[in-house]
Amino acid sequence: MSQLSAASQHAGTAAEKPSLMKTLFATCIGNALEWFDIAIYGFFASYIAHAYFPTSDPTVSLLLAFGSFGVSFLIRPLGAIVLGAYADKHGRKASLLMSISLMMAGGLIIVITPSYTTIGMAAPLLILAARLIQGFSAGGEFGSSTAFLVEHFPERKAFIASWQFATQGASTLLASAFGLGLSAVLSETQLQDWGWRIPFIFGLLIGPVGLYIRRHIKESESFSKAEKTASPLKEIVRSQKGLFFTAIGLMVVSTAINYMLNYVPTYATKTLHLPASAGFSATLAAGIILTVVTPFMGLWAEKIGRLPLMWGSLILLLLTIYPAFWLMLQYTSAMSLLLLISWLALLKSVYFSTVPSMMADLFPITTRASGMAISYNVAVTVFGGFAPFICTLLISATGSSLAPGYYLMVVALLSVWSLFKAQKTQR
Repeated sequence: MSQLSAASQHAGTAAEKPSLMKTLFATCIGNALEWFDIAIYGFFASYIAHAYFPTSDPTVSLLLAFGSFGVSFLIRPLGAIVLGAYADKHGRKASLLMSISLMMAGGLIIVITPSYTTIGMAAPLLILAARLIQGFSAGGEFGSSTAFLVEHFPERKAFIASWQFATQGASTLLASAFGLGLSAVLSETQLQDWGWRIPFIFGLLIGPVGLYIRRHIKESESFSKAEKTASPLKEIVRSQKGLFFTAIGLMVVSTAINYMLNYVPTYATKTLHLPASAGFSATLAAGIILTVVTPFMGLWAEKIGRLPLMWGSLILLLLTIYPAFWLMLQYTSAMSLLLLISWLALLKSVYFSTVPSMMADLFPITTRASGMAISYNVAVTVFGGFAPFICTLLISATGSSLAPGYYLMVVALLSVWSLFKAQKTQR
């Protein structure tokens, strides 16, 4: 009888163990939806600028479109504070359900808002409101979902957390495919009038799937048993400021490259004077690399450790950014742009794969979702969300098409300093 009881208990425990694939899908689908919406906004920025921010100067229209893209990131830290604290106090699942619901609401507004010529100033204001809602929801997504992943599978944290950024690559890939496909089958007029809305409609349709899956996930045992803190933010400010700034620094180069990829279609057409298909092809290649390479780098990190991969990719990035941009400008073509973006995507895959688990290790369970969410979103807001705006402004002010390369070099140095600090903390 005792043997039967033991066997029954063992079967019950095994049944309660979450599925790796289901856990990955439940957490990463929200991340994928967030980045898909971000990518398509960046890719179709010139069409959005024409529809909602019309001026006599196309550069001013584009700056206004990218400005609204960047302003939405200003609210991300607030979303990180609110949703991160909610996740630390009430559960990762509750926070994940709230964030994906808000994402869908913002997407719906973008899909149904008429153009400026139809409803006047209400149009850009509604687009800004939609981006603010999405920015707030995205603020809590990364911290809650990454914490959920590493707490369910601590023994596979490098690999499983790498999927957070592999899904970003998949989103970039899908958004690029939409851009390339739509630019091939629709005329410029059709794209401007209604074609650019199609990928936003697609993003809105996959949201309910993520919502359904997330309703049927459970909290990890380690979180359920952990003592909860009354104010995660106060604890971070009081005793974890150094960890917070280190986490920001680890993210900055990766997020800057990510948003540079979103900027590529505009950079290709407005600065390099290449056809739109050249920019979309380059980002499509980047999406494939990020999607495929990142989880393999996560597996490799489990075998050789995270630090060799992080140091190697950062050093290579610093040594090759300037010559890569210079060569691309000397021999400007669709192929040279493709090679440059593919190289950046490859280095980003190596570095990016290790960052989520490294950030998770910096913070204890009691403040993990808040610490990761706030540091991640400060990095994304300051160094990522405004990257297209900064690069457009720098190119306009200096007349140099090398401006994006200089920007990446600066943020790479910040990440080198932070990785050195994280390494000391680990020791």
